[in-house]
Amino acid sequence: MDTNLTYEAAYKELQQIAREIETESVSVDVLAARVKRASELITFCQTRLRATEAEVENIIQQMEEKPL
Repeated sequence: MDTNLTYEAAYKELQQIAREIETESVSVDVLAARVKRASELITFCQTRLRATEAEVENIIQQMEEKPL
């Protein structure tokens, strides 16, 4: 997986792969590779979302602990 990949880029690539599969513009010869790449991108996106959620929760918790 590309270390410089962003969530937005991964999501955009996923959308493109989905469109290709839905419109059957992917040849049978590359279908398995596209599905594998989609699986990798989904895992990447899920990991990023979980990490962001944990970071936001941590920030909120720190804000609640600090008196104004």
